[in-house]
Amino acid sequence: MSSSSIDGAARAVSCEIQNLLREYATSSRLAEIVYRDGAGQIQTSHDVIRDLFSRAGQDFICLGRGQMLRLDHVLTLDGRLIAGPT
Repeated sequence: MSSSSIDGAARAVSCEIQNLLREYATSSRLAEIVYRDGAGQIQTSHDVIRDLFSRAGQDFICLGRGQMLRLDHVLTLDGRLIAGPT
């Protein structure tokens, strides 16, 4: 799984983060997800991670309510840093 910054440069997501995301996806545990929306505003969602997938070279998470977030827009998961500042 890789992640892209705003300037398009790809960076690898650590194995620890990949494992954490898979754990949340398989356990259906409720999580606090802090992310940047399309307008660049910081948003918070309380939901489960339903799926992890890649499409067109981008990595995504799908939340329980059907919302898809690009992984490089996710900042924290239950307070754990997922992506660096953009």
